[in-house]
Amino acid sequence: MLGVYIIFMPKVLLDFGYSSVEVGIIYSSAPFMRFLLPFIFQYLIKLTDKIYLLSLVFTFISSLIFLNTVENFTLYLIANLLFGASMGISLPFVETIALGQLSKKEYGRIRLWGSIGFILIALWLGKILSTNYEALYYLIGTTFFTLLFGFIVIRFDNHKEIISQNSEERFSLIRYWAFWVSIFLMQLAFGGFYNFFTIYETEHGISLEMTSWMWTFGVICEIFMLFFQGTLLQSNLLNILKIATVVTSFRWLLLYLYPDSVYITFASQSLHAISFALYHTATITYIFSLYSQKRLAQQFVLGIGFGLGGSLGALLAGQIYGDYLFLVEAIITFGAFLMLVIHTHRVSST
Repeated sequence: MLGVYIIFMPKVLLDFGYSSVEVGIIYSSAPFMRFLLPFIFQYLIKLTDKIYLLSLVFTFISSLIFLNTVENFTLYLIANLLFGASMGISLPFVETIALGQLSKKEYGRIRLWGSIGFILIALWLGKILSTNYEALYYLIGTTFFTLLFGFIVIRFDNHKEIISQNSEERFSLIRYWAFWVSIFLMQLAFGGFYNFFTIYETEHGISLEMTSWMWTFGVICEIFMLFFQGTLLQSNLLNILKIATVVTSFRWLLLYLYPDSVYITFASQSLHAISFALYHTATITYIFSLYSQKRLAQQFVLGIGFGLGGSLGALLAGQIYGDYLFLVEAIITFGAFLMLVIHTHRVSST
C-alpha cells in the first residue's frame, strides 16, 4: 500500500495537472494528521484492538474516496487527511506488540516482510502501469487486503497485551528535547526523497521503470539490514543513530551532485539500509527503553518524525524543488546529527 502511495502517486498527481507545490501540500496532509494523533490518544482515547481495526476500515474507505476526488485538489486533500489519520493509528499498535514480544533479531526479520511487499509493487507497477487510475485501483486493492489481514490478526491471533499504558510518570517530550528535534529533522529531510525522488530522477532522464528498480534496490538493501542487524543493535544505540544520520546526509549529497548518474544513484540507494532500516529500528528500540508509556511513545515517534517532520518536509520539498533540493536535505540531516550529539551529552551528564 505504501509502495503505491509513495512511489507512484506523486507522479500520477503531476499527470493530473498538479503543481510541485500542490503535490507537497497533499503529501504534507497525511503526516500532519499523524502528528496530531499522539496528543489525542494521550488524553482522550486508548489504542485498543477495536480502534486499530477501525483505523484499517477508514484507511480503506479513504482510498475509495481517492478514486472520486483525485482530480479535485481540495477534495483530494480532505481525503488524504482521513487517510493520514487512519494510518497513524495502525503502525504504533503493531510496533509496540512486536517490540514487547520479540527479540531485536526477530523484530527485524518480521519487519522485512513489509519491505518485500514494497519491492513487489514497485517492480510490478513500474513495468505495467499505463494509466493514472490504474495506480488508484492498486491502492484500493492493497488497502483492502491490509484491512482483511488486520481483521484476521485481531480475530484469530491470541496475542497478549503485555505493555502497561498506566504509569504514574508523566510523559514528557521536553526531558529529551534534543532527541525529538533530531527525529523531526531526520524525517524533515526525507520529505524530498519520499515525495519527489521519482519526479527528480525521471526529470533527469531516468526512465520510470529504472527509477522503480532504484526504489527496489534500496529496499533490498533495507531487507538485508533488517535480517542481519540484530548484532548491531546490541551495541550503543545512540552511536548507531549518529552514524546513520551522517551517512544519510552523505546520501543526499550524492543525489545533489550526481542527479543523472544511474550508478551513483544506485550507490546512494544502497545507503537506505542505514538511513531507514538501521536508523528506524534503533530509534524505536531506544524509545521503547526510554519511556514507560510504550504505545504512546511509539505514536510520538510516528507523529513527530513521520508526522510533523514528514508533513513539513513535503511542504518544504514542494517549495524548493529543483537542483538544490537534496543539498538542502543534506544540510538538514547534518543538523539532526548535531542534535544527537547534544542529546548524548545531556544524557551522560544526568
